[in-house]
Amino acid sequence: MNEYRTHTCGQLRASDIGQQVKLAGWIHRKRNLGNLCFVDLRDHYGITQCVFDSSSDLFEQIENIRVESVVGFEGEVVARESVNKNMPTGDIEIKVSKVTIYSEADVLPVQVFGECNEPEELRLKYRFLDLRREKIHNNILLRCKVIAEMRRLMTEQGFNEYQTPILTASSPEGARDFLVPSRLNPGKFYALPQSPQQFKQLLMVSGFDRYFQISPCFRDEDPRADRSPGEFYQLDMEMSFATQEDVFRVIEKTMGTIFNEFANGKKVDQAPFIHIPFKEAMLKYGSDKPDLRNPLVIADATSFFNNSGFGVYDTKAANGEQIRAIKAPGAGNKPRSFFDKFDGYAKEQGMGGMAYIAFSDNGPKGIAKFFTEEKIAELKQMFDAGEDDAVFFMGGAPKVINKFAGVVRNQIGEALDLFDKNAFKICWIVDFPFYEENEETGAVEFSHNPFSMPQGGLDALNNKNPLDILAYQFDLVCNGVELASGAVRNHVPEIMYRAFEIAGYDRSVVDNKFGGMISAFKFGAPPHAGCAPGVDRTVMLLLDEPIIRDVILFPLNGKAQDLLMQAPNTVTEQQLKDLHIEIKL
Repeated sequence: MNEYRTHTCGQLRASDIGQQVKLAGWIHRKRNLGNLCFVDLRDHYGITQCVFDSSSDLFEQIENIRVESVVGFEGEVVARESVNKNMPTGDIEIKVSKVTIYSEADVLPVQVFGECNEPEELRLKYRFLDLRREKIHNNILLRCKVIAEMRRLMTEQGFNEYQTPILTASSPEGARDFLVPSRLNPGKFYALPQSPQQFKQLLMVSGFDRYFQISPCFRDEDPRADRSPGEFYQLDMEMSFATQEDVFRVIEKTMGTIFNEFANGKKVDQAPFIHIPFKEAMLKYGSDKPDLRNPLVIADATSFFNNSGFGVYDTKAANGEQIRAIKAPGAGNKPRSFFDKFDGYAKEQGMGGMAYIAFSDNGPKGIAKFFTEEKIAELKQMFDAGEDDAVFFMGGAPKVINKFAGVVRNQIGEALDLFDKNAFKICWIVDFPFYEENEETGAVEFSHNPFSMPQGGLDALNNKNPLDILAYQFDLVCNGVELASGAVRNHVPEIMYRAFEIAGYDRSVVDNKFGGMISAFKFGAPPHAGCAPGVDRTVMLLLDEPIIRDVILFPLNGKAQDLLMQAPNTVTEQQLKDLHIEIKL
């Protein structure tokens, strides 16, 4: 028998009444009623109510023990007078006959029981206490279950889990590297991997066929609500002799099962998930991460403003700007202030304001006065506007109007409460542009992943405008969050050299930065493709957590600091000397 407990704090039921038991855990809370003191004892598995009578010698002892102290209780399982149906152990309680104190707690800097009102910085400094809270504790447990299910599903589909190196070489993959100085090689540095990209491709060249890994990745990026600074985990996968559609089938099986299993009653889009080309996504939703819970769709209204009668937008269209329209269903009778709010937002963003037409009970409002009856009829038909609808218009330069319209689309959807908040809407974004133009320098850069295969191969690279070339690249998006990014890989050396040449890297750079992989491709590389769904973001979505830090055991704060372990921190002069480093701030 275990020295500390016969049962866990989530195990006992009415069928155990009459047993003598031993429990061990943390004092979750105490309620002193004068003649009785109730103590909730908590461990990893649950909570059991324990009771002390004022006539007992233990009553004064338990009064003086602080909450969150670690104790052992022995006693008899008895029926609980006031049954608590909200607790699995709510039918019973323990009449305590012996108390053992294993560890006494100091006054708590953050509370474990009840609402969490402490600032995040304090919670992260005392993360070990924060993790005792039921909500965060359960978040981490769900994360464990999701990862275990990912492993099961990938193994079931013929994939093997391999571990790739953590210390590797720096490479231009789009984000800043975390660098590690080498003691044995003065002046040289390792980099922590932004992803196992090159290694998993090398595994394909080595003939392993199907790889996956629950992989840690490291990027020196600024934090966001859905992106943790420093490190994150992903379900990394790669497969040989595979097309884009083959990857889709594997990920749809894995992620589709994950969402169906852990959706907690929400509706889930079923595989096969819809495919939306990048260009279409930017036009219809103003984003390559569209939130399809919002039914609103953006329309191109540029052709409508061709001598329409509304001079402001007619002039914009004539000068090469583009006009976007968003139908707001049921907004026709909204007050003027509803429309002014969006107009004011557009002006704040430097977009010159927003126009609208509202089909109200009192006739069309907004800019309707500038149009003939025929033009009004054309507008209603073009945008499928009914008698109680409104249509917003916004105009701007081609490079900015889509993203702005995408933001407005979501704002209108929120204002009209159109989002289906009880659903997971999942899609593939496909046909990404292979290159993009740097807005500041005008240089041609990789838009997504430099290791991807361009559609059309070498012929496209040699004969097409780089900005017109599409790639076999794709993203998995759920509720406006990018869950996964993947591609069919470029496994042909000459195509890779040419692709990097267009982006400004000559052959020597490719040989230096990707020497291992480019060399491997020269000795027989199979066509291969892969993808990498994010573990942290998946769990964040399933739990509907707005902040990604609440699904990570020991996260960094917004300044990329670990307040618990006090990292990053200074090191000794001897450590710097060993690494041949001198700091000059």
